[in-house]
Amino acid sequence: MNIFRHRPLGLLAPALLIAVAGCSSADDSATVAVPSPDAKTAQVCRDLHRVLPRKLDGRSRNDPGPRSAYTAGWGNPAIILRCGVVRPPKMVDPEVAEGGDPDAIAGGVDGVDWLMEKQSGGGWRFTTANRTAYVQVSLPEGMSAQEEGTAVLTDLAGAVKKAIPKGIASMR
Repeated sequence: MNIFRHRPLGLLAPALLIAVAGCSSADDSATVAVPSPDAKTAQVCRDLHRVLPRKLDGRSRNDPGPRSAYTAGWGNPAIILRCGVVRPPKMVDPEVAEGGDPDAIAGGVDGVDWLMEKQSGGGWRFTTANRTAYVQVSLPEGMSAQEEGTAVLTDLAGAVKKAIPKGIASMR
């Protein structure tokens, strides 16, 4: 069963009231682990890279090192995007599907489905669902999901819809 098909967009709203602390803070010398997608996923990630916005929620593009078509960043500390990541384990967890896991919330923003996971440090990570590639977005410490998080996912929605077709990503 696909846990994201029948979730109303409003399910993301309660999570958006929670302050977001990032998974990592980045500065001008930040480095990010670059995903290693298969050939099919790599192509759609390169397509996404070409259509990503120059600004997210008013923050200018500031890509992390090493430079890659599979990663992008905005601002300092950076909002980090990684394309071609491995499916998050909680994406297929039946407990998440039944709404029983408070650390993982499924919802959608502007036609893109997301899994929002609470990280051990108190932050949140967003991963696309129902797309042929998994795209992960991490917000830096101090950004709120209600304000910046919603704006970031809204700003990314057009690029994701344009470059990453609907479908099921590889199970890797």
